[in-house]
Amino acid sequence: MAKKLEATTRVLVVDDEPDLLTLMQLTLTKLGLEVVTADSMQSAVEALDRQTYALCLTDMQLGDGTGLDVLAAIAERGLDLPCAVITAFGNADNAVAALKAGAFDYLAKPVSLEQLRTLVKSAIKLPEKRSASAATGAPSGNGAATNAPSLVGESVTIDALRLLLGKLANTLTPVHVCGESGTGKELAARILHASGPRAAGPFVAVNCGAIPENLMESEFFGYRKGAFTGAESDRDGFFQAASNGTLFLDEVADLPLALQVKLLRAIQEKKVRKVGHTVEDAIDVRIVSATHKNLGALVQSGHFRQDLFYRLNVLQVAMPALREIPTDIAVIASRTLARITGGTATTLSPGALLALARYPFPGNVRELENVLERAVALAENPSRIEAADLRLTLDDNPVTQAAATGTPAGAGTLAGRTPLQDFLDRSERETLELALSQTRGNRTQAAKLLGITFRSMRYRLERLGMEPDDL
Repeated sequence: MAKKLEATTRVLVVDDEPDLLTLMQLTLTKLGLEVVTADSMQSAVEALDRQTYALCLTDMQLGDGTGLDVLAAIAERGLDLPCAVITAFGNADNAVAALKAGAFDYLAKPVSLEQLRTLVKSAIKLPEKRSASAATGAPSGNGAATNAPSLVGESVTIDALRLLLGKLANTLTPVHVCGESGTGKELAARILHASGPRAAGPFVAVNCGAIPENLMESEFFGYRKGAFTGAESDRDGFFQAASNGTLFLDEVADLPLALQVKLLRAIQEKKVRKVGHTVEDAIDVRIVSATHKNLGALVQSGHFRQDLFYRLNVLQVAMPALREIPTDIAVIASRTLARITGGTATTLSPGALLALARYPFPGNVRELENVLERAVALAENPSRIEAADLRLTLDDNPVTQAAATGTPAGAGTLAGRTPLQDFLDRSERETLELALSQTRGNRTQAAKLLGITFRSMRYRLERLGMEPDDL
């Protein structure tokens, strides 16, 4: 049950439609809120100058202005006032414009009173003033933020990304994180969660590509006892588990079209129905999605629903490839190395740092972690990593050529294997054997140790003849 709101909490509602203004006033008053109404842009400005508020709700179209003007007035006065905008049904452009102007959320007409209550109860939890450290994802000194995730790097690109994540963290609107594999999309999602008003709630990460299609509906929405064979008790799904928190949909492009329809309804209606149940349950989650694929191209090809794309991609965060921030590679590598070694005094030599800076890293930060894990395991001097320990090859590397040209790795080498390829296979085999040895043959743990997916681990083992065909 949601925490009862304080009777002294004051909300400003701006709308030039008397009926809707009255309806919202009655609804919010029943929640224990003090409601101040304004029927024009001018009266809204006067109300802002008279009193302070915990929340502002404004219609987008007003007789003498717009909701964007209300947002501008709030910004001009330097007020730390969360504001949500009410837009016409299906007008995504207005909603996006409002969010970019500083609104933390929006509602579409006709306004659902249940959605209005949910929005208000979430908004009222927004902190009155966020510190600069909270906005950047850096520790703020209190116990809750000490272990908060943060971006590493000092480049202009990373600084701009910190500011963007800090701004978007205060919204409740869906955010889509795009970028190549290994660029830290889940890290961005965790920063959005930890730096926002739902930090105390759960963060539920779901790999959409790892769930069998026949189990997707029950995994996402839950099921009732007896809904199908094996359903021996009621069970919540991902949406219920993320209640009052954040649901992170990783590799959302891998969702089948049938589930995309149901996901769209859940996001729009803020309700889900468990498998085997006839009643819908209200949900209150913040959606963050991610994929390394081009969702726009998938929409054009018919593999992803356009309406779901617009729901998920209201706000977008683009994670840079590691090769795009070469000046940050040294600090990222040093921080990663310290984590891998548990803080042991292990350093990277100048030659090793130079080699890392020159390498294109098609696998981005995930590949960097893999390279450093391997170097730590195989280095002759465990306290100092040299360039040779990294085992990086730049010339004629089919993987790096594929990243640069878009040509599939291995294309054009059908006439025979090169000495370089033999060397790379030998190095890869040694690394896999070492990882399996350290995890006593546990392939799942070995994949985590190497920073790759289980599927990638299995493919590599099969390609090198290290895995039985039936595995």
